[in-house]
Amino acid sequence: MIVFLLRRLGLALVTVFLVVTIAFVLGRATGEPGALLLPDSASADDIAALNASLGFDRPLVVQYLSYLGGLVTGDFGDSYRQRVPAIGLVLERIPATFELAIWSFVFGFALALVVALLIQLTGSRALRAVANALGAVRQSIPDFFFGLLLVLVFSVLLGVLPSLGRTSPESLVLPVLTLTTGQFVMYLRLLDASLSSEAGLDYVRTAFAQGQRRSAILVAQMLPNAILPVLGMAGLNLGGLLGGTVVVEVVFAWPGLGQLLTEAVSQRDFPIVQTGLLFVALMFIVVNTAVDVIVARIDPRTASA
Repeated sequence: MIVFLLRRLGLALVTVFLVVTIAFVLGRATGEPGALLLPDSASADDIAALNASLGFDRPLVVQYLSYLGGLVTGDFGDSYRQRVPAIGLVLERIPATFELAIWSFVFGFALALVVALLIQLTGSRALRAVANALGAVRQSIPDFFFGLLLVLVFSVLLGVLPSLGRTSPESLVLPVLTLTTGQFVMYLRLLDASLSSEAGLDYVRTAFAQGQRRSAILVAQMLPNAILPVLGMAGLNLGGLLGGTVVVEVVFAWPGLGQLLTEAVSQRDFPIVQTGLLFVALMFIVVNTAVDVIVARIDPRTASA
């Protein structure tokens, strides 16, 4: 297990290095921010002076080394527009993104698990067909459009739920419902396929021949084996959610990391973009490493893979 963790740590360091490097290169490739930070009446000399004060007159290699040095010492830079540390702005938005991502993940996975178990327990082809049909309809609707439909029905027509912001627990309902339904479809198909595959194996047929209850076989024997391949995808998906659900946050004006990064990109506020992407990478790595450890504990054979 120690070798397994050390290998994952090495991969994590390489991933973080690549992320910060790509963020730096792509940010500089979009141009200098001076023109966006000054009013339209600013002269070319004013723009050039501002860019120079921000360090954009230095060679690209010098800028990159200075950026890496700042990361090592904990200096993530100040927002060009708000003139406050970028790290503070990012940390301020992370709780909102965590709240939205965790609830969406929990409800989506739990709902898919319940429906998949019901399909296996009842053996109902009709239930599977209805679930897959509803899932296909939901997946055909983009998240932003589905969110707008929910706003139209529950906020505009019925007036029972808030449509924008993070002002109360009720504000969570519509964005979580938007993400949950999308997650549910993916998890349901994976769980149903995995459980159906397990149902044809010898140990399951032996358990049925011994007279064990179907529910006991399903939960105690089939589910632990069937859930392993699903956990890997769940980890990737949760990492993506924690990294910022950009579209949903914009639709519902949710004050999370995704919305902050969207605004920062449009304004070429590079310190915020670079700091935000670094935290996205770190959250993604932590979640997927935790999932790998859980899977390795359940099935030690994966630790040597």
